Amino acid sequence: MTRVGAQGGGATAPRAVDVARLAGVSQKTVSRVFNGERYVSEDVRRRVLEAAEGLGYRLNNAARALASGRTRSIGVVTLGTALYGPASLLIGIERATRDAGYALRVVNTLEGEPGGIAGAVESLLDQGVDGIVVSEPIDEGTPSLSVDVPVLVLGAPAEFGSPRVVTAGVGAESLARAATEHLLDLGHVTVHHLAGPQRWFAARDRLIGWRAALAARDRRQPPVVEGDWSAASGYAAGQELAAAGEVTAVFAANDDMAIGLIRGLADAGLRVPEDVSVVGFDDIPVSAYVTPPLTTVRQPFDAVAQEGLRLLVQAIEKPDAEPAPASDPPVDLVVRGSTAPPPVR
Repeated sequence: MTRVGAQGGGATAPRAVDVARLAGVSQKTVSRVFNGERYVSEDVRRRVLEAAEGLGYRLNNAARALASGRTRSIGVVTLGTALYGPASLLIGIERATRDAGYALRVVNTLEGEPGGIAGAVESLLDQGVDGIVVSEPIDEGTPSLSVDVPVLVLGAPAEFGSPRVVTAGVGAESLARAATEHLLDLGHVTVHHLAGPQRWFAARDRLIGWRAALAARDRRQPPVVEGDWSAASGYAAGQELAAAGEVTAVFAANDDMAIGLIRGLADAGLRVPEDVSVVGFDDIPVSAYVTPPLTTVRQPFDAVAQEGLRLLVQAIEKPDAEPAPASDPPVDLVVRGSTAPPPVR
């Protein structure tokens, strides 16, 4: 169909401002109607939809939103970072959201940004989303937030007051425990831990899993070395651990640090895995091609995203139904060449 602009200038696509002018309302009101937001009178809705129909402007989307009371859109609050874990989880969320028939709206926050989560949530609510996914991996000390749509929490950010809050997680604690147990099963007396920055919830979970594995077998817990997720911090940790002596096994909280750790140990004269075994976390694509190939635990990003979106969509579409139970994410230990029994001394 040929669409004619409000000013009669030919076959130009109509704009929201054209609809607002014809309906005699503000452009913000047009947005509220199309997003299915409340607190818009029926007379105003009718005028806006009639104007949209006359102009041929997004009539089907507007009518569908009005009829269902939903915009079929989901908002995501996530840390703006290129780190493998958060970026991979966001990709999984995007796929799961599209498969569920919803549009995705993303607002990134910055590490250390005051009020970043609260501002991101408010921005998404202004866009009329039907539900919100909070995939915020860092503890920013955000106070409790109140929203009027269901919320899916990935990780452990601020508490939410919401019609329904559902949770899903990547199971970092159980994955870290499996990584540590693998090294103990090989015969290592204990396992050192190269932790991620403790402001990150995932780093805390991996630390907890490491400690639980050692405690379950009544093994000594060596002092923790903390990195910043980078290979450079892993390299520095490798130098530090090599100087400490009596280190035969290390569980690193991500693969980048594990790869740096191996290089740091090598430059200090220690071989992996002949002298020190190393396990990483994430299974980044390059981990199979470093020397030696890295033993690691694979995070189930797609599975977690699909499970979480299933719970969120149910909360949106069946608000009175009993919440579905969440299933445990799988543990996938990928054994490669960086682990072996301890050296005989």
